[in-house]
Amino acid sequence: MTTTRRPGSYHCGIDAAMDVIGGKWKVLVLWALDERARRFGELRRMLDGITEKVLTAHLRELEEDGIVRRKDFGEVPPRVEYALTPLGRSLNQALEPLGAWGRAHVIGVGADAPVRKRLAAP
Repeated sequence: MTTTRRPGSYHCGIDAAMDVIGGKWKVLVLWALDERARRFGELRRMLDGITEKVLTAHLRELEEDGIVRRKDFGEVPPRVEYALTPLGRSLNQALEPLGAWGRAHVIGVGADAPVRKRLAAP
């Protein structure tokens, strides 16, 4: 699942950002790495429902984009950790207002909220 980057063909900054974080799991990977570096298995347990294949692909893409750093300790059995780069930290900071919006308008709001209705629609 490799993302095709489109340098020079973006319509706006959001289009470019979505190219980096698009997909169901990438933002959740970023949030999981926000506190500290984590090993692959730990990430997999934190992201209930993600497959190894998808997690591997997303981590590789985020590494290629300079968002995540992979550190291989060169040990047997293999030990690898993933951490946010400074660019990844700045991306998480940029996503904080979006998370606040979700908490305010979707999580814990009454059934009559417009966003809630759209999310619950068949």
